[in-house]
Amino acid sequence: MPHHDVNGASLYFETDGDPANPTLLLMHAGVAQLRMWDPVVGQLAETHHVVRFDGRGCGQTETQNVEFSPRADALAILDHLDVLKAVLIGCSRGGTVAIDMALESPGRVRGLVVIGAAPSGFPDVGLTAREDEMFDELDRAFADRDWETLNRREAALWGFGPLRTEHDFNPDFVETVYELNWANLPHSEERPAPVPLEPPAYDRLSDIAVPVLVTVGDHDISEVLVQFEYLATAIPGADACRFPDAAHLPSVEQPDDFARVVTAWLTEHEL
Repeated sequence: MPHHDVNGASLYFETDGDPANPTLLLMHAGVAQLRMWDPVVGQLAETHHVVRFDGRGCGQTETQNVEFSPRADALAILDHLDVLKAVLIGCSRGGTVAIDMALESPGRVRGLVVIGAAPSGFPDVGLTAREDEMFDELDRAFADRDWETLNRREAALWGFGPLRTEHDFNPDFVETVYELNWANLPHSEERPAPVPLEPPAYDRLSDIAVPVLVTVGDHDISEVLVQFEYLATAIPGADACRFPDAAHLPSVEQPDDFARVVTAWLTEHEL
């Protein structure tokens, strides 16, 4: 299995498609790992070289408890594969990293697709009463070091959304949501320390000069919906798309719609 060693970590990665084609770098959500892209990789790889990797604390990547730059990890994968520039597609935490990379290393980024993510430095947003209750449950599980309960409740909150439950979905999707985060359970005790971008992206979005597509699922938590609106208006010329039948992981919940939107946008911008 392919791994690349960098700064106290062995990063697991996979590639699909022809390396001669333009590269897409896919970065997953914190409640998942690179397997979250399985439903869409086949379609994306028809026209692009698709690269994806497990971030620290997730999937098949191994890490020591060291300070690290998430942006540097992503660039290390691109360097290892001799990729000079890529379109970055990032979900949630991966989307935040993608935005930061566009500001820190603009010469390496051809375009951005951001899914349910915030720019680094985004101020706190008030949650609904239901969301507050659900996050309090996560906090209690963390304080009790009840990693299995924490893992499962995180998956449910983000995968289904705060106002839906697993009973609203077909069993295959429910199993996928839980499996995507369950693969991260062995990393529960790891504490690598990400070094934040300084200054953060929040007040710098007008400096992004590449094509940007900002997306969100309508069933995501209220805070993420606010972040989506901010990104869509603060990034010059950004395109925006909402997935009405998805929560935090539209590439998993609505893969055909997601792939159609992204491939059409890539074609429109000649990326």
